[in-house]
Parts: sequence; structure tokens; C-alpha cells
Amino acid sequence: MGAPDVTVADLTVVLGATGGLGVAIVDVFAARGDRVIAVARSRSGVSQLESRYPGVVSGDTADLTSRLAVDDLWERIDRIGVPRWVVSATGGFRGGKVSDSTPDDFTFMLDLNLGSAWWSCRAAARRMQSGAIVNVSSRSGVVAEPGAAAYAVAKAGVIKLTEVLASELKGSGIRVNAVVPAIIDTPANRRSLPEKLIQKAVPPAEIAAVIAYLCSDAADAITGAAIPAYGRY
Repeated sequence: MGAPDVTVADLTVVLGATGGLGVAIVDVFAARGDRVIAVARSRSGVSQLESRYPGVVSGDTADLTSRLAVDDLWERIDRIGVPRWVVSATGGFRGGKVSDSTPDDFTFMLDLNLGSAWWSCRAAARRMQSGAIVNVSSRSGVVAEPGAAAYAVAKAGVIKLTEVLASELKGSGIRVNAVVPAIIDTPANRRSLPEKLIQKAVPPAEIAAVIAYLCSDAADAITGAAIPAYGRY
């Protein structure tokens, strides 16, 4: 990945770095002076982030739904350093009711939203010495609404994963929290959602700021929390 060795306190890993929220997360960590490893499936996307922050952001690619690919990714990260801050923002949406869902709907949503967080948390927890992990869940995982069954179950799993891992790591110096957005003001959501919902959407930068706070010494007392970032929703 070409980045120089850095200290533990300097290194942040952002997983799902090229999505509408992921780019904002990279922005806020790079702006505060961290060295960032930006990970996504798309090489072109992470290359754009490297170009935006030369010498600050290093890009890597991986299928974050695959345990083997995640393990390979973290072996490459090992050659750079031990991260202090890890953000798992990988995810995506596919609608549908329980009765209408296909096996592919169910597997795809669980792998993309919960599996990616699980394998990334597993790899990070084995390596980190201090700092914080932040997962991105969704209001759908907290408030049951029709039309997003498999997605909602997967995002609820992300919250429970966060709680369980926080309990396992208590006393280790590693905190684990989740941020729980409702509607994020992304280009994809603007194309697919009605205007009345977009008016309630939260800008990605505001959610990224919450994540950056959780990944700071100022949030040392917070672990095992699911922080709502609903805006006006």
C-alpha cells in the first residue's frame, strides 16, 4: 500500500471508505491529522481518496464480506502498523418483507451488513492494543418498519455484535460503539427517496463527526453504546 510506518495513535482504518458516508469518515480523520487506510471493494474509489490526501491516505481493496479476504487485508495492514481507530462502515440496502424474501436477499443482506462488521471486528480485536472500534448500524435495526426485513435484522445484529464485543474487551483499553443513522443525505438516497424524507436526512459529515468523537480520548468513558444519529427523522 506504500504508506510509511506510523505510530499506533496515528493510524485509522476505515472500512467501506468509498460510500456516501465512508468518504466523509475518511475526510474527518484525514483533516484531524490521522494517517488513514481506506478500504473498499473499488480500486478506483480508494485511488481517488489517495489522490485527495497524498501521503495521508493509503488505499486498499477487499471483499469485506469474506473472512479470508478480510484476514488477507489485515495481514497487509500489519505491515504498516497497529491501528488505534477502526471504523466499519460497509453496508447496503435491499428491501423486502420476510414473506417475500429470497434466500439470496437474506444471505446478501446478512453478509454485506453483519458479516462485514463481524469479520472486521474479529480481525481488529485480535490486533489492537488501545483505542476504539465504531460500527455503523441503522435505525431500521432499532425501530421495526415494514419493507426492509433482512436489512433490519442484519443491522440489529451489528448493534448486538457491538455490545458483545464491548463486553469482551472491557479492561483491554479498547472501546466498541455503534453509530445508528436513520436517513443519510447521500446522492443515492436523493435519487431513490421522496423529497419529504430527504428533508429529514442527516449530512454524512455530521455523522462522521460523531464517529470521530467516539474515536478520540474525549470519549474514553463510552463503550457498548448505540448512538442515534437520526436528525429530524
